[in-house]
Amino acid sequence: MPAGDGSRPADRGRANLMASPMNLRTGAAGPHLVVLDFDGTLADSFDWFCSVLNGVADRYRFRRVEAHEVEGLRLQGARAIVAHLGIPRWKLPFIARHMHALAARDAGQIALFPGVPAMLAAIAETGVTPAILSSNRADTVRRVLGPENAARIGAYACGASLFGKAQRLRGLLARRGVVPHRALCIGDEIRDLEAARAVGCPFGAVAWGYTDPQALAAQGPDYLFTEPAEIGALVAGGADYWPRVAPGTTLAPLPLPNGS
Repeated sequence: MPAGDGSRPADRGRANLMASPMNLRTGAAGPHLVVLDFDGTLADSFDWFCSVLNGVADRYRFRRVEAHEVEGLRLQGARAIVAHLGIPRWKLPFIARHMHALAARDAGQIALFPGVPAMLAAIAETGVTPAILSSNRADTVRRVLGPENAARIGAYACGASLFGKAQRLRGLLARRGVVPHRALCIGDEIRDLEAARAVGCPFGAVAWGYTDPQALAAQGPDYLFTEPAEIGALVAGGADYWPRVAPGTTLAPLPLPNGS
């Protein structure tokens, strides 16, 4: 599933957003815990994912993805994508386990997005704990982060199933003693947003990951970040942004074509 146009997901995501900022909101209490997704939020793994996906499709007998389908799939949530690929739910744990083994094998090929180390440092400097909630394996996450960045993470909740992030998030909050409304969850997929809402946490979407930012904006996240530095600024007490609307509209984001 190659990207097709040669551009990075981060570049495509930023190009899909309006250039002008929305109204500023001030006075909100800061978070006690920042819960970060990994793939597509911290790690620039989309092109790697595309490069291995069709091999996994052949192994587990689900639909291959052609290059012209990629951008359309980026508008959809995980449930719609699973249905489109014709994957039975019982196969998902086996596919996930295989994908995670491939990610561990290829961890050296996966880099952090530019600005992520500085963002993690900015959060840590505020005294707020950054945590990672990921479907990926903890050892792979730490390898891609590198020792310095990994040391800044106060908690890891890894190995979540495709639709099991809400359960892992509840456990993470309980272990840290943080009530949901004082944790800020940040991710790049609709399933990340759904998990945060199921638990009662505010959610910030990032515009540089797997899911197209218009699809994320259509879900009404609390924040929509266009670069990692905005996350650090928000946690440090800087201006925080209302979600931005989709291109060509003034009142509301574009709707998702196939739900989530």
